[in-house]
Amino acid sequence: MRKRGKRAGTALAGAILLSVMAAGCGGPIKSEKADGTSEFAGEFIISPSEAGEKIGEADVLFVDARGQELAAKGTIEGAAVTDWPSLSTCEKGQAGDADWGLVPTPQDLSGRLQRLGISPEKEIIVLGQPEDGWGEDGRIVWELRQAGCENVKIVDGGITAMKDSGVPTDGSPGKPEESVIDIQSLDKSHDITTEELQAGYQGYTIVDVRTVKEYEGARLYDEAQGGHLPGAVNIPYTDLFQADGTLKDNETITKMFEDKGVKRSDKVVVYCTGGIRSAYVQLVLEMCGYENTYNYCQSFWRWAVVGEVE
Repeated sequence: MRKRGKRAGTALAGAILLSVMAAGCGGPIKSEKADGTSEFAGEFIISPSEAGEKIGEADVLFVDARGQELAAKGTIEGAAVTDWPSLSTCEKGQAGDADWGLVPTPQDLSGRLQRLGISPEKEIIVLGQPEDGWGEDGRIVWELRQAGCENVKIVDGGITAMKDSGVPTDGSPGKPEESVIDIQSLDKSHDITTEELQAGYQGYTIVDVRTVKEYEGARLYDEAQGGHLPGAVNIPYTDLFQADGTLKDNETITKMFEDKGVKRSDKVVVYCTGGIRSAYVQLVLEMCGYENTYNYCQSFWRWAVVGEVE
């Protein structure tokens, strides 16, 4: 993805006009700026300017999903810091193993979230870096929803968009006070296992959101074999974004999927290499009115070990 340029004007001072276009329950939302241009909108997305206005609020926690090394170079002052492996079962074994890269058990995940200060009572705003990353912010929001945290949002355009909007991003990571969270069960409404996918394969529309090179067989991340899942269509994760790293508007993204034969009535399984980029895309599709969407958490790392590929 190309590096972003400076946005015209200061977004913090810009008024954003929202108009809702509902095509039934869960229909796409159209967000319109004061200048008449469209941007993406949905319940799990927050604009950089809106996020900036929430800094310092007692019931809001910023979470930097880029990891300690990048956050140490500058983040929202006091933000909790994590990365997707820290909230997944990546401690033992390697990518492709049966128990690697999954969402932890409820008890295990409770402990990990407590140490970050995360609880369902707070609004959690997650920062990534779309132009350089894998959609780590989306993976973390996808997991937090499983944990029962519904007031969770991704900053559209990530940390760079906040900086471009005039929000100070040269702060130091924080050490939030431990929260109280006791997860009794995980909400698997938008998760699918290898075994579930294999058992009902013909009933799903499969979308590969890796790069074209990966889809066509390049092994860039130690995959057991190259290729893609049988019958999968390729819509790269990066195609969802504009040149500045913010999402394209809802209508444009919806058309992108419809043009590839992915209908809103389909049961859609999204995968990538390890369920990170695809977690982000699952959230986007849900916000575009796709009601039956699933992130294949272990994705190609696991499938390449146990499944057939094309």
